[in-house]
Amino acid sequence: MKKLFLILFVFPVLFYGNDVNTPSNIKEVTVYLNGAQITRNAQLILLPGTNAFTFKGLSPKIDESSIQIAGLQSASILSLAFDVDFLTPSTDSPEVALLKSQITVVNRKIAALKNTISGLEEEQKVINANRLVSGGNLTLDLDKIKQISTYYRERITTIKNEIFDANIEIDSLKRDSVAYQKQMTEINNSPVKEQGVIRLKLNTPIAISIPLQISYTIKDAGWIPHYDIKSVKASDPLQLTYKAHVYQKSGVDWNNVKINLSSGSPTLNVAKPNVSPKYLDFVNRYAKRKQQAIKKQKYFYNPSINKVTGQVTDASGMPLPGANVLVKGTSYGTQTDFDGNYTLEIPNGQELVISYIGFVTYEVPIYSSLINCRLEEDAQHLDEVVVIGYGISGASSGVRVRGASSNSNYTITPEPTTPLYIIDGIPVDGFTEGDLDESEIQSIEVLKGSNAEALYGNRGVNGIILITTKKSNFIEGMTNTMFEIKKPYSIISDGDITAIELNSFKIKAHYEHFAAPVINENVFMTATFQDWEEHNLLPGEANIYFEGRFAGKTTIDPYTTKKEMTLSLGIDPNITVTRTQNRNFKSKSFTGSNRILDRTYELMVKNNKSVPIQLKLMDRVPLPQNKEIKMDDIQTHNASYDAKKGLLTWELQLAPKQRKTESFSFKVKYPKYKSISI
Repeated sequence: MKKLFLILFVFPVLFYGNDVNTPSNIKEVTVYLNGAQITRNAQLILLPGTNAFTFKGLSPKIDESSIQIAGLQSASILSLAFDVDFLTPSTDSPEVALLKSQITVVNRKIAALKNTISGLEEEQKVINANRLVSGGNLTLDLDKIKQISTYYRERITTIKNEIFDANIEIDSLKRDSVAYQKQMTEINNSPVKEQGVIRLKLNTPIAISIPLQISYTIKDAGWIPHYDIKSVKASDPLQLTYKAHVYQKSGVDWNNVKINLSSGSPTLNVAKPNVSPKYLDFVNRYAKRKQQAIKKQKYFYNPSINKVTGQVTDASGMPLPGANVLVKGTSYGTQTDFDGNYTLEIPNGQELVISYIGFVTYEVPIYSSLINCRLEEDAQHLDEVVVIGYGISGASSGVRVRGASSNSNYTITPEPTTPLYIIDGIPVDGFTEGDLDESEIQSIEVLKGSNAEALYGNRGVNGIILITTKKSNFIEGMTNTMFEIKKPYSIISDGDITAIELNSFKIKAHYEHFAAPVINENVFMTATFQDWEEHNLLPGEANIYFEGRFAGKTTIDPYTTKKEMTLSLGIDPNITVTRTQNRNFKSKSFTGSNRILDRTYELMVKNNKSVPIQLKLMDRVPLPQNKEIKMDDIQTHNASYDAKKGLLTWELQLAPKQRKTESFSFKVKYPKYKSISI
């Protein structure tokens, strides 16, 4: 009997072969920086011999060579084929399903109103019949007849009004139904969207039920790292929220699926280079220059970017006016202004090409709305800049966590009183040791005394323990970093961004003001932090919030960092800095065939604020690149001097309303028949 049931159940699949759609569901998606791997599950029942299955409604953008089948058990694959179907319509889209549901609701309302009208009409018939009977009863006195007549008149009037109102509502609902029908017809008459189809033939020696797993990679999907960096005041740590902006245009919606995010990319050429001998011979001096080594791919295209702004400078940080900024593969571009700044709308294209006469051309994917660029005169690499961050200690938290070892940051001696626990911003009553595993906790903070009572009143009298849980699990593999998102997500195939929070950190930062008037006369509030490697940051945009306001955008780029990273929190107009050159017209002198220039610069800083500040002030002494140019008598006074780079740094402490002046000087000797630019 069981075998007969199995045969009857499987018979339609075997009979129709590849014409029958075998249902499958997306269970898990691993999203790469460029591309995604989809994992589908399907429960199959196989009879002995050959079994054919067709999986329809898949993405048409599947890389056929990436298709993998798992869970076969005793079955083996006879054939596997992927096609794109342009003819067969897919299942109803969400819009069509919604319209069908709305039409059903309207029809039910119309039917209910018609039933109401029928009931009212029956009541009217009964009243009319009773009126005739009562009218023939001559024993009723005049007052009774008046009462009955009044009742009949009022009730008949009410019935007619209710029928009239019901008909008006029916007409309105019919118009809605017609509109829904037209809209659905328009959708159904639109061109059929292509869909991917996988056809699979399996062979098995026995009847068996298998949980089949199909995985494949697709294009037109990816994720972009994004950050929110907040600081309430200069004495507070930075709050860094690490997010992923996920997008996909695969042609199939991902509904309530498990999401993993990977820092890898399946589209990169993974073949290792083969180093072969190089032979020297004479060549034409105008021959093409040797090919550059392939650069490491650090940045990935961000499809949400519609406009890019930035500044183009030389290796010393001086702006390059008139540099060309072009969208690669198009004729659409712009040039930098006098200060090296540019703004470019991005109608299409995925890469920028930035060029300037005498400098190496720079190509970069459009990964951010802020792309600054330093062009090189030669093949030397730029010095690196840095980003860093710390986690938060569990020190003095008064909480003990399950699974914590004796030296864990989260293991602390319990206090005699019971504090109020706040888990991810929500007060939790009855929280006890062991409710959270150590692996689930991102950070723990403690509020006591007035700080706790100010937030939660009497509930915080015994202190508050703030626990932030991890939003994702971090797995570091051999070649990439993986973030396992804890809760499922639905991501529609429309290319729009879905923001997923990966984690948040509090980072100890050093705040100070910064000024370099040789390049920019504004004074910037900055925050410097270290240990950024702990948080597995990737290049991405960051929104900066300082003192409760949006300060602007910046780019976090761990690939161009070395020891520490400095973020600009905005311009402080209450501090002024000026740079002036002493006008000593006798500074030019001649000795033999050489000219000597004497240069002295003064930098004046004034703190107009009512609080003391710490300011880093920087300038530079030119470095000669020709042996005929000689630097002499360099006087740096109070500045620390990096002779290799020619950089001057002053660390200044200024009291409220205080003014300070610093200076430096040098002499330049060069042939008098030549010109230099200082």
